[in-house]
Amino acid sequence: MKSDKKIAVVTGALGGIGTAIVGSFLSDGVVVIATIRLGTLERATDWKKTRFDNNEDLYLLEVDVADYTSCEQLIAQVKEQFGRLDILVNNAGITRDSSIKKMSFEQWNEVLNTNLTGCFNMSKSAFILMLENNYGRIINISSVNGQKGQFGQVNYSASKSGIYGLTKSLALEGARKGITVNSISPGYIRTEMTSKIPPNILDAIISEIPVGRMGEPEEVADTVRFLASEKSAFITGSNLAMNGGQHLY
Repeated sequence: MKSDKKIAVVTGALGGIGTAIVGSFLSDGVVVIATIRLGTLERATDWKKTRFDNNEDLYLLEVDVADYTSCEQLIAQVKEQFGRLDILVNNAGITRDSSIKKMSFEQWNEVLNTNLTGCFNMSKSAFILMLENNYGRIINISSVNGQKGQFGQVNYSASKSGIYGLTKSLALEGARKGITVNSISPGYIRTEMTSKIPPNILDAIISEIPVGRMGEPEEVADTVRFLASEKSAFITGSNLAMNGGQHLY
């Protein structure tokens, strides 16, 4: 099915930030392929129904971002069904927190494979498809902890920091091909995950944020929307920090 609308792939779509990004694109008339983890189709189908009223421009596709072949097959399916890909948002990410003394190799490897290698896996096949049309927008979701580090997150911080190098290097490869590549580094965002933080710890975190609050998923989504638009055509290889002044770099 070919479409005159922009075509976007959003990984990690079911999370708080992912949901906001999907909603923002749909409101702009973009066709969105929301990727979901293997075995979560039932949950995702309910999510699509309850959050987006079964919007006909929203498609659900299972993928294991840590598996190169799985990503390659997903992008091939997008090409077959829609003929092209305009936007890729690498939002999928996990945490397996522990001090390095207690961290297992499995905890390290799982986070790096999902957060960083997953970004490569999706970007490579997407980039090749975007080259066919000399156009594309790739937006990688990093983290404030990739910039400043965080106790108990050597795996997560390393994976999110690695995204900067990937972003800058790929931006150079796409610059003359109409493909921009940028990253966003959110700080603490009000999502279901942060809502599980004990109130006293959450209050301590917010006290360290100069603007005095957490960010909203919609604020991240609006930044993604900008980087995916024509208005950002002169921005590539950049990182936009969204942390309320918690880390100035």
